[in-house]
Amino acid sequence: MDLEFGNYRLKRAERLLLGPKGPVELSARSFDILDMLLDRPDEVIGKTELFDVVWPGLVVEENTLQVHISALRKLLPAGMIVTVHGRGYKYSGPKPFVATAEAPAPPRPSIAVLPLDNMSGDPEQGYFSDGITEDIIAELGKFKEFLVIARNSSFQFRGKANDVAEVAKKLGVQYVVEGSVRKIGNRVRVTVQLIDASSTANIWGEHYDRELDDIFAIQDEITQMISARLARQARTAIASRARARPTDSMSAYDFYLRALQLAAVYDTVREAEPFLRQAVKLDPRFAAAHAMLSFVESIKFYWVYDNPDHLHAGLEMARTALQLDPDEAYGHLATGFALLYLHRFRQAEISLDRAVALNPNDPFILSIRALLLNYTNRPEEALGEIDEAQRRDPFAVGWYGDFRGIILTTAGRYREATACYAKMETVTPWSLVHLTVCHSELGEIKQAQDTLAKLKANWPGQLIDEIIDHEVDFFEDPAVCKRYRAILHRVDKEE
Repeated sequence: MDLEFGNYRLKRAERLLLGPKGPVELSARSFDILDMLLDRPDEVIGKTELFDVVWPGLVVEENTLQVHISALRKLLPAGMIVTVHGRGYKYSGPKPFVATAEAPAPPRPSIAVLPLDNMSGDPEQGYFSDGITEDIIAELGKFKEFLVIARNSSFQFRGKANDVAEVAKKLGVQYVVEGSVRKIGNRVRVTVQLIDASSTANIWGEHYDRELDDIFAIQDEITQMISARLARQARTAIASRARARPTDSMSAYDFYLRALQLAAVYDTVREAEPFLRQAVKLDPRFAAAHAMLSFVESIKFYWVYDNPDHLHAGLEMARTALQLDPDEAYGHLATGFALLYLHRFRQAEISLDRAVALNPNDPFILSIRALLLNYTNRPEEALGEIDEAQRRDPFAVGWYGDFRGIILTTAGRYREATACYAKMETVTPWSLVHLTVCHSELGEIKQAQDTLAKLKANWPGQLIDEIIDHEVDFFEDPAVCKRYRAILHRVDKEE
């Protein structure tokens, strides 16, 4: 429940403080301190109790608490938080009260863009129709007015005689876009229709028969027309968002579309690199290609954890992309990803927040921000972010469970984490660390030993401390990894 005090409202579920001028920037710890003081406004709360609640299980210097109290005093009116010498702190502002419930926001229109059929008569041209589809999904995803299903899930229905109502039910959407692409020589025909799934009524349909150079105009027109139909109240704002032509080189764009097809799948993401390098070679000012290349370079770190060179290289490539276009979401994603694993957490958060703002419907962007929240000791927020990602990509498998299991372990929800990992066909090495921790903390010693053995088999000849360094030393608070080390050593000795 929210609390109101004076001109302020503490929104607990969203972990947000609203003031007379809008949202107030608060750190997570400062929020927890304020929440605790407001919850007991007539009491003096001792420092020891504040440490126990706000920094559970951690040894923190007293000065740290003073820093957060000082930050709160700067943000709030004078006299709201007072020091009771020798005892602790007390809220002393207007009496807080439970806020009346806000009217629920109207549901956002939800939409899935099914893969446009390749009507070119050449199966090898499938990448082109897929790329056009993905580009439309990405453009629609930039509109926060919509909830847009991700490529991975909508592409589950490729090449099938689909019942629109059934597809919509499976994906949980109100509207479906379907159509086809025919590319012959230097001409392209795109046919597209927007369908209301509840009535299967065709809301809007159009076909475009253009020179290939007009493909960007076609995509823009499709996204704007769909947007206008689904969010009439935002028509003016949407119409003003027409994107700039991404490249004048159709050959560069062709390589980019091939890369998108590969980068969308974790197992083939590295294969996208040569196509992206060709794209930026043909058009050095192709910002989207530079941004995707920076993402591919940064994510190589997942394969070679002990080589931060990929992170530094990804940062440089992202810098090039963002110089060309400051609004390239994947440039900000690559920057945030690299900074996260270089332990530059505050800078990473700025970049990932910007990436989400630019494309709030991209499930991978949401998932990487979930990892940031997890590694900066905000696991409950991270779980909410993963939920948002999975809502947009309900057919995704593997990595959602991987990330969710890690976050649940951080949150101390060990039974839920083990259940999450049980659904995965293969548990990754970094999650084997977390699964060992879960079993140990649940008192399941035999399962912990078996899991540790699987983990050690992935790192033959490596010491436990070295495995921890490789697989989980990504937390802002070093105490987390220290605790994991101690647990794994204890399990190892019990064998």
